[in-house]
Amino acid sequence: MIKKITAIALDDEPLALQLIKQHSDKIDFLDVKQYFTNPDEFLTYLKDNEVDLIFLDIQMPDVNGLQLYKSLKKRPQVIFTTAFKNYAIEGYNLDAIDYMLKPFEFERFKKAVDKAKDYIEYLKEKEINENTLYVKVNYEMTRVNLKEIDLIEALDDYIKLHVKPVPVLTLMTLKIALEKLPVKDFLRVHRSYIIPLSRVERFTRTKIFLSTGKEIPIGSSYGYIYDTLMQHFNTIS
Repeated sequence: MIKKITAIALDDEPLALQLIKQHSDKIDFLDVKQYFTNPDEFLTYLKDNEVDLIFLDIQMPDVNGLQLYKSLKKRPQVIFTTAFKNYAIEGYNLDAIDYMLKPFEFERFKKAVDKAKDYIEYLKEKEINENTLYVKVNYEMTRVNLKEIDLIEALDDYIKLHVKPVPVLTLMTLKIALEKLPVKDFLRVHRSYIIPLSRVERFTRTKIFLSTGKEIPIGSSYGYIYDTLMQHFNTIS
């Protein structure tokens, strides 16, 4: 469960922002970091800061909120706020959490924010589950964050998960480990090694150089690995 939802708001009308602030101040788990009337300042803030949620007006003098949201490379969850009903369908087509008609009462605002909280919690829990591997270490199940794995190495009947600060050793084969890992993120390149693709610094037909400084050989029976890496990284030879 998340403790706080971070948010920002954009509206060309200061009174509309004041209403959002008035309502948001009554909700303990909602932390609205900034209120903007200027779209450029709003976008600059988003480039430098991550937030869970944005409150976004649709019809503004210099920009349409729907188009602005579409232009974002990384889109936080959004609640559209507007005085016009005719944008509702397009707003929901953008997977908006909610679409509130101004002026909105506190109960309507709280309902929208509760929906946002539930969905953001669901997404964060899903991300944790997708990026987690549980392995048995000394009779206990230990959680390993997949994003923290630098290399997976076979040691007889064990595998060594190279993670910081201390590597994790577990009774498992590389074959079984590979079945548990997301194929888009990990690749077996040798009978003794699985690499995380995010750690690949450069490669040749016989070697892979990881960002950690390790040099991993490509196994003689893994001749397809070079072409796989070329395709994955969209490399031009």
